[in-house]
Amino acid sequence: QVHLVESGGGLVEPGESLRLSCAASGFIFRTYDMSWYRQALGKEREFVAWIDSSGRRRNYQDSVKGRFSISRDNSKNMVYLQMNSLKPEDTAVYYCRVQHPASQYWGQGTQVTVSS
Repeated sequence: QVHLVESGGGLVEPGESLRLSCAASGFIFRTYDMSWYRQALGKEREFVAWIDSSGRRRNYQDSVKGRFSISRDNSKNMVYLQMNSLKPEDTAVYYCRVQHPASQYWGQGTQVTVSS
C-alpha cells in the first residue's frame, strides 16, 4: 500500500534552514507528481509546494517563493523540501502528499517550529 514518511523537522531560530524529506513506497513514484502541505495549530491545512513527476516543473505558495525549494530523487523514491530564511509563521506540521486517480495519500507529518 502507499506509504509516505516525512522526516527532518525540528526547532530552529528565525533565519535558519531545514531540509524536510519524504520517503515514498507502495506506488510507482516516478510517475506521480508530489506536493508538500502544512498545517499550523488552529488553522486549515494549506498547500506549500508541488513538483511534477519528472522534477522539471515546480509551483509554490506565494509566501514561500524564493525561500523554499522542492526537489525529488526518483532513483530513491524521495521528495525534499529545502526551507531557508525560516520565519515564525512557517511553524506548522508539514505533510507530504500524493494524488492518485481514486484517492490522495498523506504522511504522518513532521513538526517544524521556528522560534527565538
